[in-house]
Amino acid sequence: MKKLLITLLLMLAPLPAVFAAHRKPDSLSVKIGQMIMVGFRGLDASGEPRLADDIRKRHIGGVVLFDYDVPSASPVRNIESAEQVKRLVGELQGMSSIPLFVAIDQEGGRIIRLKPARGFPRSVSAAHLGMLDNPDSTRQAAATTAGLLRSLKINMDFAPDVDLNTNPDNPVIGKLERSFSGKPDVVTRQAKIFVDGFHAAGIVPVLKHFPGHGSSTKDTHKDFTDVTGSWSKTELEPYRELVRNGYDDAVMTAHVFNAHLDNINPATLSKAVIDGVLRGEIGFMGVVFSDDMQMRAIADRYGLEAAIRLAIEAGVDVLLFGNNASAYDPEIAQKASGIIRELVEKGVITRERIDLSYRRIMKLKQRIKLPRE
Repeated sequence: MKKLLITLLLMLAPLPAVFAAHRKPDSLSVKIGQMIMVGFRGLDASGEPRLADDIRKRHIGGVVLFDYDVPSASPVRNIESAEQVKRLVGELQGMSSIPLFVAIDQEGGRIIRLKPARGFPRSVSAAHLGMLDNPDSTRQAAATTAGLLRSLKINMDFAPDVDLNTNPDNPVIGKLERSFSGKPDVVTRQAKIFVDGFHAAGIVPVLKHFPGHGSSTKDTHKDFTDVTGSWSKTELEPYRELVRNGYDDAVMTAHVFNAHLDNINPATLSKAVIDGVLRGEIGFMGVVFSDDMQMRAIADRYGLEAAIRLAIEAGVDVLLFGNNASAYDPEIAQKASGIIRELVEKGVITRERIDLSYRRIMKLKQRIKLPRE
């Protein structure tokens, strides 16, 4: 309780002068914008004409980069070469008055956006590192990934994956070798090395997928995914141990449905899971990212307004719209920000709730030295 009180007091403290200049008469727009991260098409900042307005007028808090465009089945998206990526990130940061989170999925092994075919270094999978369980090997892998991202001015990695490999046949975790191990102590140990390596390079880590995706038999990108019969509380242990040892950067939710925790909504939209388990039981006070809100586990069952409302009420701080699922919507940032503003104006979501997410986001942006130049 004492730790929680101190954290809340810090979050209510005045923002440093470097960020005070961003307070505008219509500060609600800035705060709402910081809660939105989007994916876009283009190898340069002009590739998506609406992106400049999303950054300058809607004040979106971040972007996510991909190497492949799923809706069009095109290998051309945001990544062509190291120099091109660095130039793109510089252009995007140059548009924003508040530093952007520039995120990527660079886990290692098969789950990478910066591929050797485009001149980037090879990497090993989490499963390989977990099997070795050698601190030196893991430190080297983490340093290589962090150094690569730093050199490209990418400041956030949706990694490490701390799902337990409880179902090796899992089509989206186990079969892709994304989990370090089925043993929580191995996962925790490996993840801690990655977190430390990312911190040393100024990269923001994002643990995923809370409260655990490792036991699933389906892929939330494609379908409703129920883990009620396969999930166990041991899947929370890596989060519990890392938070107990001071981790307070960011966590990404899973779209899995787990009736043991919430018999109505999947985790991303569940107040019981996010505010109840992650924040209340485990004590995490950092930034909560949703997994992609356009994935079919959410998009096929909830309208956009309902999904946004439930996610924010549940405790999500940053809504991720990857624009790389079944469809591409260049107006998604405008739609999402408009929906959030309307919910606030109608009193469905309070301004205090928006303020809380904004302060968490800004605290993380201030604490990490985000590479912009």
